[in-house]
Parts: sequence; structure tokens; C-alpha cells
Amino acid sequence: MVTEATAGSANGPDEPPLAPVVRVDLPAPPAFGRGSGDPGVALVTIDRPAVLNALDAAVLSGLAAAFRRLDADPTCRAIVLSGAGTRAFAAGADIKGMVDATPATIETAGGFEHWETISAVGLPVIAAVRGFALGGGCELALQCDLIVAGDDATFGQPEIKLGIIPGAGGTQRLTRAVGKARAMELILTGRSIDAHEAERLGMVSVVVPAEETLDRALELAGRIAAMPPLAVRSAKAVIAAAQELSLAEGLRIERRVFVDLFATEDQHEGMTAFIEKRQPHWTGR
Repeated sequence: MVTEATAGSANGPDEPPLAPVVRVDLPAPPAFGRGSGDPGVALVTIDRPAVLNALDAAVLSGLAAAFRRLDADPTCRAIVLSGAGTRAFAAGADIKGMVDATPATIETAGGFEHWETISAVGLPVIAAVRGFALGGGCELALQCDLIVAGDDATFGQPEIKLGIIPGAGGTQRLTRAVGKARAMELILTGRSIDAHEAERLGMVSVVVPAEETLDRALELAGRIAAMPPLAVRSAKAVIAAAQELSLAEGLRIERRVFVDLFATEDQHEGMTAFIEKRQPHWTGR
């Protein structure tokens, strides 16, 4: 099934249509054009290439709605997030619309709840980044669990040059990704980095030839989607918790989740299949 963001069939009976600036394909197109797409992988695309996929209110609302629906869809097991075209994943916010903003208008305009919705998704999310991922675009990539970067990708938090700071998680997630010293230098100078430096700093998972970026991300998502879905969600949640908890508390949570998974059908199936030397059949139960 291919779901266009503007199609009414994409929505539940009481849900508004997705913003036309966000496209959802479930299943995603096949990686490298091989056969049919993986039925468990969704591709979410920011579709504003004329403005470098800049993040405005409609984009953030559309992304939040798409992620919320995919997270609740039992057929979806992994998400790839990309930007349309080759010039940008997302080039940040629309500065022209912010120049005359005040603290009151920024607060009342909302939008922060959309970032929280995207961050809270339980499915694994892979960013496929080509071109610019700057400002909010960099923050959006950092919200994803894995980043596959084309060798033409550029990352940065240039907000300091505009008299502000990152406001959608950049100061926190970049620090956790690359460490305090590097995050200080990048944020306080507004310097951009290429894909290879981002990989060396631990910010991205892998750098690939630019033209292979989306295919490699889809391929990685397919490998994850082939794993038992309850264990995948559990692993993601526990790894994410490691960034905020003490080692002792993190170990307690890990142990509890490990034990709880022994109550699932997938645990029994996985171990039985291993003993019988066959491929497991995951049900998500």
C-alpha cells in the first residue's frame, strides 16, 4: 500500500488529512529497486525541495501525525525519514517568519509538542541525510535513532549566528552524541561539519556514496524490521533511557525488560527456531 500524505484513505475516520508537505509510503519502495518493498518499512519524506525542505508549522504537524499513525500501525516495524530532492534533508526553520517574533508569540505558536511526538515514537527511525541538515534539520536528524549520511551531507547548528540558540533539542542531543567539548565548539561558533567529520565524532552511523543514501537506509531498516518487533521496541527504549539514567538504574531497567520478554511468544519462537536451525516467524506477541 502506498499512502500519499494528502489522501483521505491515509487517515482514520476522526483524523484530519496529513499535511501535503509530508509524504508517507508504506511499504517503502524497494532498496536498490530489488523486488517489492519491505512490507514492514515506511518511508516518510519531507516534500518541500524548492525551499530545501525547511521546517515550518505544516511540516512539523505533518511529521508528528505521520509518526503517530505509523507507530500505532501493527504492520509497520521501522521508519526511514528523508527529504525530497538531493540538496537538503532539512535546512532548518523559515527565518523570515521568525524575525519579528517575540517570546509570547513563540510560546503561543506552539510546535514544541510536535517535536515531542516525533521523539516519543517507539519504532526505530533512521534518517537518510543528503545535503543540508542545518538548525532544526540537524535537530530532526539527531532525534532519529540512526543516521545514514550521504557523502554530500552537511550538519550544523548555526543558530548562534542569528542571535539565538538551538531550541528543539540541539544543545542536549548534540552534546550526548559528540560530547561537551565538541558540542560547545560547534554550537558556539555555528560551524558546519561534513558527513565524514560527523561520523568521526560519533554523530552518524555510516557514510555512504550520496546516490546510495536512501537505498542504504531502506536496506538497514529492512534488516531491523526483520527482527522481533517487541524486542526491537524494548531495546530502543532501554538504550534511549541510558542517556538519562544512572548506570545502576539503567541496569535495573534492562534486567526488568530482559525478564519480561520471556513472557512473549516471540522469545519462545526465536529460541525454538535457533534450536531447530530454521528461520523464526515473528508475530509481535
